[in-house]
This record gives sequence, C-alpha cells and structure tokens, in this order.
Amino acid sequence: MNTPLHPTLNAILNFCAMILLVLGFVNIKKRKIPDHKKFMLAALVISLLFLASYLYYHYHSGSTPYPHYDWTRILYFSILLPHIILAAVQTPFILYIVWQAWKGNFARHKKIAWWIWPVWMFVSISGVVVYLMLYQF
Repeated sequence: MNTPLHPTLNAILNFCAMILLVLGFVNIKKRKIPDHKKFMLAALVISLLFLASYLYYHYHSGSTPYPHYDWTRILYFSILLPHIILAAVQTPFILYIVWQAWKGNFARHKKIAWWIWPVWMFVSISGVVVYLMLYQF
C-alpha cells in the first residue's frame, strides 16, 4: 500500500486528529464528559493509525528531502524539528494520561493533559503544515 497518495493519507489522519482534539477540548469545557471521552479516544485511535501508516511509509520509502533552497527551507526545518521532537516526547505522556483516565484518576489526568493537549495539537497541525510544504507548495 505504499503509493504516492500515502503522504496525503497521513496528512488527512493528522488533520482528523486535530479536529477530534478540538472537539474533545470543547466537550470537556462544556462538562460533557461522555462526549469528551469519545472524541479523545477517537483522536487516540486516529493518531495510532497515523503513526502506523507513517512508519510503514517511511520504512518502505525512506525520507523525502525538502526540494527548495530558498527562505522557505529555514521555515520548513523550523517547523519540522520541533514537530519531530515533540511527537516523540508526547507519545508516552498521551498513553499515561489515557491510563490515568481509565483508572479514574481524573485529577492527575487533568493536570498532565493541561500540558500535553497543546503539544498534541501542535504536532497535528505542524504535521499538516509539513505535508503542505513538502508535497503541495
């Protein structure tokens, strides 16, 4: 399933995760806990599908070098590097906050989610931006 459309699939999954994260955030602010749980679990599943798809694609295709040698190159790497670092760092924390919610330890879940949710959003948004810069512009 390694096609030229694979990066587009990955960007769509990232975009969907971003939408689900926003919906999860909105629902917890409205105290709609069952809806929050559904949206956040959906974001987790979509993010896991993205990760599997991303790893599969890059295992079979390698990396794609940024093709431009102008001012956008600095911008591209300024977005890509924090994206990669934060994506790697956030993963165990996401699993941890899901575990805390599963166990019913909502105080700890909330305390850590307060920091991880914006990181997860940044990673999702910057993933789409990286895709657009690499494949569309």
